[in-house]
Amino acid sequence: MFYNSTRNSSVKVSSAEAITQGISAEGGLFVPDSIPTLTNDEIKALGEMKYADRAAYIFAKYLTDFTEAEIHYCTDNAYSTKNFETESIAEMAHLFDGTYMLELWHGPTCAFKDMALQILPYFLTTSAKKINLDKKIVILVATSGDTGKAALEGFRDVEGTSILVFYPEDGVSPMQKRQMKTQEGANVGVCAIKGNFDDCQNGVKAIFTDSEVKDRLAANGMMFSSANSINWGRLVPQVVYYVSAYAELVKDGEIALGDKINIVVPTGNFGNILAAYYAKHMGIPVNKLICASNINNVLTDFINTGVYDRNRRFYTTVSPSMDILISSNLERLLYLMTGRDDKLISEWFGKLASEGRYEVSDAVKAKLADEFYGGFCDDEQTKATIHDIYEKYSYTCDTHTAVAVKVYNDYKAATGDTTKTVIASTASPYKFSAAVLEALEGGKSDIDEYAKVDRIAELSDIPVPAALADLKNKPERFSDVIDKAEQKQYVLGRLGI
Repeated sequence: MFYNSTRNSSVKVSSAEAITQGISAEGGLFVPDSIPTLTNDEIKALGEMKYADRAAYIFAKYLTDFTEAEIHYCTDNAYSTKNFETESIAEMAHLFDGTYMLELWHGPTCAFKDMALQILPYFLTTSAKKINLDKKIVILVATSGDTGKAALEGFRDVEGTSILVFYPEDGVSPMQKRQMKTQEGANVGVCAIKGNFDDCQNGVKAIFTDSEVKDRLAANGMMFSSANSINWGRLVPQVVYYVSAYAELVKDGEIALGDKINIVVPTGNFGNILAAYYAKHMGIPVNKLICASNINNVLTDFINTGVYDRNRRFYTTVSPSMDILISSNLERLLYLMTGRDDKLISEWFGKLASEGRYEVSDAVKAKLADEFYGGFCDDEQTKATIHDIYEKYSYTCDTHTAVAVKVYNDYKAATGDTTKTVIASTASPYKFSAAVLEALEGGKSDIDEYAKVDRIAELSDIPVPAALADLKNKPERFSDVIDKAEQKQYVLGRLGI
């Protein structure tokens, strides 16, 4: 299997090249030249495997230039109890009749990004060896909270790499900020940006495609790659947990092989729900992909109208990982829905860059309506949902998962659809303790962050993850704050070039 660029279909690279490069030279995203399929017999067999073996089976269909031994080296090291608190890796909680929480936050940073970022360093270093790359790989990351810490943890002290993470100064939770500012490792760096996530992301993309910067890196034996979901090596591991969830439900007798499910995903950058789309088109029977947004509802409007317009007010919310107005992975979806029309994709995303807006064709609008449902909720509805779930089911969820539950409830009310449904639960409630505790107790508290964590533990009876508990006594290592216009020079300065 080879990989094309969304903005130049004539590009043809191996998976190892796609993973090491991260993004195509002209700014397009790499996509596989076809979507491999799974038969019902294969899905049934996956249910009998452990998670690492399920992952290896699926990766073998996409990473065809990797040997079986190379793939198992990656999966066996990434998906083990060394890194995850549970043998299942991704836990499935039966919330209420026909609804399941796919808990993706039992990894070292307590967020779903661990599911991909524990394996990406293995993918990247293996890929570099495969293509005889002798350069130091510099990982640049823009984060709205979770990707940054997960990437820092995944690449910490990985030989031949250096990682630098940018986050919006006032756009992450206190726990997310502390996770990044206390990060250990000799090859890591963290910097806050005076702006929002889109400012961080735009800056990183501009640096990636800056010829002067690339030349200076090359002259110093370095090259860029990405740990954001613009990197295919970040996205393909997310496909695995949707396939795995379906196989698990079949194995447990919750559904019959061939029964359709709905999948609900809280998302801002569109990568997590795009992975569910790929799982569906591999052969997982999916009825509807339900895209849940917070009040930054650019994706909801796009799904419902076909108009993508980032020219709107930006909100800082209690679900900060979705505080995004430019959803990078939508480009991959539209490339597929237009029949891989790179010229049209370049036109639309050129308009997004220059005008902040584009409108897709009627044919694409029809495809969106067929596959997706889009909904959103505000902060008060988010907190009310956390409270409601806790009161009804004694289940405590974080602010992003609550958005998904609220949108799913709205979907059911609007459609009457009773299809069994998997909701992607994307983070531990302890990562957003202030909003979660306010939701549970019905009012704000002036106690400190760790007292809030302890109080949630009393109420929920969920053990505090060791990775978060240990932060209390760690020294802060990173305190830099810069203007968005300074990102390029900051990167060059940190690299000493």
